[in-house]
Amino acid sequence: MYNANMWKEKEGPCLRNFDEDFTRSSINGALALRPQIEKIIDDIWKDGFDSIFFMGIGGTWASALQVEVYMRGKSTLPVYVENAAEFLTTGNKKFTKNSVLIYSSVSGNTKEMIELVDCVKKIGARVFAFIDTPDSILTKPDKQDYLIVYKMNEQLKFYMVANYLMYKNNEFPDYDKYNKEMETSLAEALIKVEKEADAWAYEHAKSRVEFFRAHPDYPHYFIGCGNQYGATYSYGMCYWEEQMWIRTKSISAPEFFHGMQEIIVADTPVTLFIGEDEQRPLAERVARFLPKVCSNYVIIDTKEFKLEGISQENRASISHHVMRAVNARVDAYMELFLRHPLSVRRYYRQFDY
Repeated sequence: MYNANMWKEKEGPCLRNFDEDFTRSSINGALALRPQIEKIIDDIWKDGFDSIFFMGIGGTWASALQVEVYMRGKSTLPVYVENAAEFLTTGNKKFTKNSVLIYSSVSGNTKEMIELVDCVKKIGARVFAFIDTPDSILTKPDKQDYLIVYKMNEQLKFYMVANYLMYKNNEFPDYDKYNKEMETSLAEALIKVEKEADAWAYEHAKSRVEFFRAHPDYPHYFIGCGNQYGATYSYGMCYWEEQMWIRTKSISAPEFFHGMQEIIVADTPVTLFIGEDEQRPLAERVARFLPKVCSNYVIIDTKEFKLEGISQENRASISHHVMRAVNARVDAYMELFLRHPLSVRRYYRQFDY
């Protein structure tokens, strides 16, 4: 006899869609790419360059934003960030045949990224690609000078590039100590974050979906800054809009006070992400303001997680990974309560546009 109950999801927090062994293997596997990354950067450094551009589209552009702001206050290297579609239409006079493009692609066949690489190769610049999908268009030999194929962990791979560039430029004296710490402790620290956040994420997702059902036209506001801003933008756009079909707006913490502040009322749904880098005070200012006018806000602060094995001075460089671990738990339960698989799209890649 057919039993509908056999298809029901387990009630309550259950670490839904969490595979501890896979997470550990994925993070440690990405960290193990370091010798390959160092060899590639050594070759680029030996040949010289006039600028390094991190470029992307959508979520990969968001990751590029994160690595650029990470380096901006630490390095004198000429590092820039560009949206691929904007570069294709507007260009950038700073980008020359002596420049280096560094990018990442999950599918390896995104239209804008293929056009970008073809444009850059015509200019004569070098291309360093991280591709998730083997045997995709962007893994072909004529599409890049340097290639690493490995799934996921895009921000981690970008930061490994940034760290070694700064080391080569005599701006990261604790490079070896830092990497030893990450390779020993990062995976376990992030696994513990997901476990610690799970029960809270269940209740948070449940309340967010209940509010969404009652107010489907309300946008959900996401606020962040520093290395959290790229993640904030990506989370609202790639996850809640593209995957969950919920309207959002993402804004940086300093810009919050120049417009968005005025439309926050008691029931406005707001999530504030607070990291631990130099821009933390900008997010803390928003945190002080929200309780004065809003009763429907949530603050997620990476400082609340212990991160065993990660020293205080290194926490800032991984705070976006901590936030992603928390949000992974939220996403798993949002999918459950929405009754909508996050892999389904209405329009994206469903037809030509």
